[in-house]
Amino acid sequence: MNKQFFAGLWLVLLSLLATPAISAVVPEEVVRQTSDQMLAELMTRKQELQASPGKIYDLVEHIVLPRFDFQRMSQLVLGKYWRRAKEAEKEAFVKAFRQLLVRTYATALLNYSGEEIVYLPSREDGGGSEATVNTAVQATGALPIPIDYRLYLNGEEWKVFDVSIDGISLVSNYRTSFASQIRRYKLSGLIEKLEQRNEQRN
Repeated sequence: MNKQFFAGLWLVLLSLLATPAISAVVPEEVVRQTSDQMLAELMTRKQELQASPGKIYDLVEHIVLPRFDFQRMSQLVLGKYWRRAKEAEKEAFVKAFRQLLVRTYATALLNYSGEEIVYLPSREDGGGSEATVNTAVQATGALPIPIDYRLYLNGEEWKVFDVSIDGISLVSNYRTSFASQIRRYKLSGLIEKLEQRNEQRN
């Protein structure tokens, strides 16, 4: 994957981690409100989290998951392989993929040091059932990193199903990477490798 994409990935969750879902709010306000909540939490608990880094995993597990639709993300990432998969394989993949993302970003969140999130004009798609929230993360002395969030309306609740960093889609990147591994190891082999990687991070 693109080096800059990885460099910006840890910033993704900063404006999406949330307490129980905020409903009946426009997508931009969902991102803005949850961003304020999470950044305040990170700064307030910074010393605690630095002293006990393992606590960041529980924080992410309990705060991130309500905001993302990991099943829809998994469907998009696997594409045609999702349609061919058995139900047990789908469940195993969603669980392993969710844990991979949580483990990937959790430790990196500890590096947050006050970067500013700038909110840019957003747009609605799909007749109002989908939306893209555009932001940029500005660190001192560096170029802003554009981060765009794609959400869809699930009942009364907005859920994230893709994130693009500097124009590079998380879903598209993982789809390309995982497709090559599925062709080589089959879906069951990919799931096994994800589970092993997650165990190594524990």
